[in-house]
Amino acid sequence: MTRRARIIPIVLKAIPSNDCERAVHARGFTLIAGVDEAGRGALAGPVVASAVILPPSASFLWLADVRDSKRLTPKKREELAPLIQTGAIAWSVGIVPSEVIDVIGIAAATFNAMRQAVKQLSKRPEYVLVDYFTIPRLGIPQKGVVNGDDSCLSIACASIIAKVTRDRIMRELDGNYPGYGFARHKGYGTADHLECLVKLGPCHIHRKTFAPVLSQELE
Repeated sequence: MTRRARIIPIVLKAIPSNDCERAVHARGFTLIAGVDEAGRGALAGPVVASAVILPPSASFLWLADVRDSKRLTPKKREELAPLIQTGAIAWSVGIVPSEVIDVIGIAAATFNAMRQAVKQLSKRPEYVLVDYFTIPRLGIPQKGVVNGDDSCLSIACASIIAKVTRDRIMRELDGNYPGYGFARHKGYGTADHLECLVKLGPCHIHRKTFAPVLSQELE
């Protein structure tokens, strides 16, 4: 009996390129911002967005290490963040806290954070590339790029800035609300976090309208 060879799939890690930016440059736009968010799915803390404008012909050596923030270690994100901030033409962040998320909903809060980030850039972008979505009421030409944080260099840079910024906020909030482990899980719904939530109940920075937190509020 002939044994079939076992086929092991090879998973290639996505490497962002500036193909999206080059395509937009070819249409006559120069200042192109990449936008992404962090914290959309968390149970506590703010949602944070970042906007990053890279130089059109950026050739920094560190760009080869840029990936979607979720594909990088915390140490690597912390190393890349200041390099991105120094090398970018402009960068900024927008932050919407948990109490606002509970009032307007996470989708609207995410778009608010993204609009903040774009509007707070020191240089007004001529075009905006956004991870997956387009931003309502932005007033600037834009495109939503599916899997943009994996494929588009400026969006990947924005994902790193947003993630590093939010992680630092959550570490600070851990000191204000001890016992929940925010410095460890950053407010996401890990088993550790849910156990603390059951034990201690929700605190001020929990998103009271999110199901796991809401169920504790109703008990």
